[in-house]
Amino acid sequence: MLEKYGHGGDLLTAAELYGSGGAFLDFSANINPLGPPPGVLDLLRNSVSAVTAYPDPGHRRLKSLLAESLGVTRERITVGNGAAESMALLLLAVKPRTVGIIEPCFSEYRQLAGQFGAEVLSVQGTKEQGYRAGTLQIAGLLERVDLLFLGQPNNPNGVQYALDDLRQLAQQAERCGTVLAVDEAFIDFIPGERRQSLLPELERCRHTVLIRSMTKFYAIPGLRLGYTIAAPELAAAMTGKQVTWSVNGLALLAGEACLHSGRGYEERTRGLIAAEREALRQGLLRLGCEVPPGEANFLLLGLPAPWSAASLQEKLGHSGILVRSCAMYPGLAPGHIRVAVKGPEDNARLLREMAEIMRAGV
Repeated sequence: MLEKYGHGGDLLTAAELYGSGGAFLDFSANINPLGPPPGVLDLLRNSVSAVTAYPDPGHRRLKSLLAESLGVTRERITVGNGAAESMALLLLAVKPRTVGIIEPCFSEYRQLAGQFGAEVLSVQGTKEQGYRAGTLQIAGLLERVDLLFLGQPNNPNGVQYALDDLRQLAQQAERCGTVLAVDEAFIDFIPGERRQSLLPELERCRHTVLIRSMTKFYAIPGLRLGYTIAAPELAAAMTGKQVTWSVNGLALLAGEACLHSGRGYEERTRGLIAAEREALRQGLLRLGCEVPPGEANFLLLGLPAPWSAASLQEKLGHSGILVRSCAMYPGLAPGHIRVAVKGPEDNARLLREMAEIMRAGV
């Protein structure tokens, strides 16, 4: 199985399974197809000497840039070694006995909760609602848990909850004293006018935490960089649980450079993703796949019978293409996979290979 460690982007396992000299077209990890912003890689090459000095344990320059960009105070921000560490710090700070999740969802929610000794309770999204759960369902779950993770947009289906629904849930979290952790790791890929976020209202939502990633939108997953926006006292509690220097110096430099990259890079990214997501979706529909219309830089698809995620993943792997099996997600079927949205040539190759494989049969 390609998802040996529970995630996409595992090129070493792929090389062990499929050979190909380790050279793959990777649709299993959802990274900006444009690559890092112009100048970031050159900056890193020219900053190698930074590894001889300790990084700033307070992440002060990056926090200041984030605060300015987001319109919040620096005291609200905690910088982490990827969004995964941010989630771990939140769990360490809150110490929940019970954690709520809405399935299907990012596997790390359940995994981290278990690692920190919390019981996991869940509700199930429905196919009819794009694998969202109903607001009343989630509100009921908030009453039963100490912390709840909500993907916005959700992984693996790429859908958002409406802003009014988020407001209701944040208000319910206030009433229950439950921490509502809204995972916005992919929200930067959504144009501002379509983005449903509680960020502008966060001062009124003291039990709501926003979790964001810089590695996906800015294409620096190997450096690991994420952050949270929360009430100052919760941000301080999270920082108090963080291992000193968990965020390395090159990651901090790259993060600062990414935030200086300007609107051009961001607008090009969002324009490319919007156009290519729909083109890829239409191509997959023509192949007989079932493809809900998500808003992120990936698509969840149900394969036509008799194909399973395992059978197609293996054949594509031997053709040098990696996709993410979603067969193990609760609430999804053995024929569900997830594919990243890439550039036109890469997307066209995926569609060609899938068409040839499907014509040849299982």
